[in-house]
Amino acid sequence: MDNKLRKMKRAKNQPGFPGLIFTDNLRDRIATAIHNERESDEEVIMSIFQLLSSKKTGVVLLDQLRGRGVKRFEKNEGILYMFLHRLEKQNQIIGEWTPEGSKEYILASSGKKILQKAEKGNVKAFGSIQEVLKGAYTQ
Repeated sequence: MDNKLRKMKRAKNQPGFPGLIFTDNLRDRIATAIHNERESDEEVIMSIFQLLSSKKTGVVLLDQLRGRGVKRFEKNEGILYMFLHRLEKQNQIIGEWTPEGSKEYILASSGKKILQKAEKGNVKAFGSIQEVLKGAYTQ
């Protein structure tokens, strides 16, 4: 046991990856990879619209967005609720209170039309998504 503690004490003062040389080029590649992992606004809207094809609470929606790799709302879940509220004001989604006191959201008919166009690869859907984003971020 004493030997393991000595080894651990020595290891504490040594670099974790002695063979790794952290060059500027490597740092730039890592930063680029992290930046590329971020989802676009369009991807976030599409994910929300796809997930709200059936009723969901904000908590369930947040969990399912995380499952899809959407990290936009990590550590700031309130932004998702603000975003949902604005989409509701735009009549893209419908929010209804349950008897238990939670709010469930579902895609409205206008949101369904945008989703259908986008899933078919319709170029006009991109403009519709941009309008949704413009209203969602500026109101």
